[in-house]
Amino acid sequence: MKIEIDQNSGFCFGVQRAISKAEELLAKGEQVHALGEMVHNHEEVARLTNLGMKTISVTDIDHLQDQKILIRTHGEPPSTYQKLTGNKNTIIDATCPVVLKLQSRVKNSFDEIQKVNGQLIIFGKQGHAEVVGLNGQTGNRTIVVSNANDLDQIDFSRPIELYSQTTMPLDAFNDLVDEIKISAKSDVVTHNTVCRQVSNRVPRLKVFSAQHEVILFVSGKQSSNGKLLYEVCKSINPKTYFIPSPDELNKEWFNQVETVGICGATSTPQWLMEKVRDRILQLI
Repeated sequence: MKIEIDQNSGFCFGVQRAISKAEELLAKGEQVHALGEMVHNHEEVARLTNLGMKTISVTDIDHLQDQKILIRTHGEPPSTYQKLTGNKNTIIDATCPVVLKLQSRVKNSFDEIQKVNGQLIIFGKQGHAEVVGLNGQTGNRTIVVSNANDLDQIDFSRPIELYSQTTMPLDAFNDLVDEIKISAKSDVVTHNTVCRQVSNRVPRLKVFSAQHEVILFVSGKQSSNGKLLYEVCKSINPKTYFIPSPDELNKEWFNQVETVGICGATSTPQWLMEKVRDRILQLI
């Protein structure tokens, strides 16, 4: 049996940068508190926890003082930074540079569109950490829409400016833009801020999925881009299986199979895909 791991899968630049920062501090024996799960991957979070990292929530920061707090790739609203510095904590900011730039653009655009009584829209998942951080740049005064059913929040008689959460599907963003422009009675400005590291994987995964009889998509269940990229694989190869860990493998999947492809989300570590490969070899 031929087993291939997709070389374009695994950590994106932003996630790899955040993980490296955490590992560097932990290797020095320093206590690191990660604000929220570092990545939406239980196996990787468990590995970092074994190295000494502690995961905390926003509700915990009111009680922490003089600690090292790591901000994950998704970013945080300004209020979080204010609380942390107010308690004399040291912030290790691992926000993805792409998200940091987007936060700045959202803030500046909101300030400008207010001058013409306009509305700033974020296409994203309500409650997602990145969206919380983006909305916080405006004092939580943006309108968050996840799909066309949410468009009734918008006053189409007023100017509209639209941004996207970086991990949303590009096709869905373009469809939403079309819907808004149909209803708009004033100016509409749109910004395609879907991360290219996610969107560029779509055509590559389509090719990869077609090259193998069975596809194993390795991802945490909470990963937004994991769900998106899995569906891309599934649309090309019906024998695509979503697995968070090697423990989910089923020996029957490989009966009379000659080629297996392993791929994953931007939050899936390379070592985990390699463990899946090694477990397959044990099973067969």
